Amino acid sequence: MTYNVQTCSPETNLSAVAMQMWRGDFGVLPVVANGKVVGIITDRDICIAAATKHRDPTNIRVKEVISGQVFGCSPDTDIREALKIMQQKQVRRLPIISAEDGSLCGILSLNDIALKAQDARQAELSAQDVENTLKAICTHRTAAGPSQSAQRRQQRDPITQQPQSRVELAAAAAGT
Repeated sequence: MTYNVQTCSPETNLSAVAMQMWRGDFGVLPVVANGKVVGIITDRDICIAAATKHRDPTNIRVKEVISGQVFGCSPDTDIREALKIMQQKQVRRLPIISAEDGSLCGILSLNDIALKAQDARQAELSAQDVENTLKAICTHRTAAGPSQSAQRRQQRDPITQQPQSRVELAAAAAGT
């Protein structure tokens, strides 16, 4: 587990968060408001938001990007229970949150767990446990329906019923 975890607020802009991640050499920041963890933002979240919102990242706030769902555990949670949470929620990191006041105590990453399994010869945690968790995390999620990009790929020309290319779809959307 990592202690003394850096955080950001929901009002922090994505450029500041990206710089904080770059300087600290990490890919995730817990989002904290009024002393409580209200979300998690990852480097992937920043990239996707920057690419899809078509705005300068300095004008995009963390609160616009995070889901608000926090999957974490308490400092007393057994390591195997933490692995189960990671598997079920398909997350690589869990904020460690105080059960008393909801404050952030640290963060547990899959890297931490892998290193512990590697060093622990008394096998509180095995390499197989880590492998099973990684497999569960990496399993592709099923969506309720086709994604927007899948729907676009499935669009057809109304006359010929032939699949339309992205260029044709963009031209049609632009009215050209």
